[in-house]
Amino acid sequence: MTNIFTVDLEDWFHICGAGGLPREQWSGLPSRVDSTTHWLLDTLDASDVRATFFVLGWIADRHPQLVADVRRAGHEIGSHGYDHVRAYDLTPEAFARDLRKSVTALNSIGITCVTSFRAPEWSINDRSLWALGSLVHEGFNIDASMAPVRIVGSTAYPRRPHVRKTAAGTITEVPPLVADRFGQVMPIGWGWGLRMSSPARVLRRIEEVNDAGSPAVITVHPWELDADPPRTPLPASLHFAHYFRLDGFRNRLRSILDGAAFGPISAFTAEPTRAS
Repeated sequence: MTNIFTVDLEDWFHICGAGGLPREQWSGLPSRVDSTTHWLLDTLDASDVRATFFVLGWIADRHPQLVADVRRAGHEIGSHGYDHVRAYDLTPEAFARDLRKSVTALNSIGITCVTSFRAPEWSINDRSLWALGSLVHEGFNIDASMAPVRIVGSTAYPRRPHVRKTAAGTITEVPPLVADRFGQVMPIGWGWGLRMSSPARVLRRIEEVNDAGSPAVITVHPWELDADPPRTPLPASLHFAHYFRLDGFRNRLRSILDGAAFGPISAFTAEPTRAS
């Protein structure tokens, strides 16, 4: 089975809830997204993997050549919004404006037919389910924003791709890979959970999900591939989520990429399970 590999294309300072890094300072901060993303592109190419890159509109406006390089390498482009604001921190009107602005930024560099979306910090949850209808209204048919974990989503959410109904129509939800460990649901397919897990453990979980008839969804950020990223003071939970076990992650990711079959979201062809 072909699993799904995705990338949230953003820079190291795009951290939700980090009061010390306000948006008006972003342009003056040292960017690392170009070098880390090109390392990832080379690594994906070496493993013959094509992915879906959810591109932040802010990045598209300031690094158009980088996004063009991603597209030229054969990867799909989706939207990650424009200003990296959590969906539930926006009104429906502001969410729609941010979404349209992100699409405009991608269109301006020749990327059209943007139909997949991921909200920053998996922020389409019970506080913002209305966002799914907004996505359908704006022409999106795939969302990858609902994490079946307690901290940012809900353990009640389905763990496999499924169709969700909205007043505007239906949309396919593609959740990230999780695992049950120590009586908790762990994000083994992204973030600290992916970074802390051995490649063998991740690959075993992928095999289990595949045996159950579903693709596994893996997600990385370019800043996670920086050997020594810039750091900023963060609350304890955010500090852990962003900086835990970055050391050696490049090598662990290579092993995961070489140990299973991966492709973009469009490679998923199985009939999804329905959920309301």
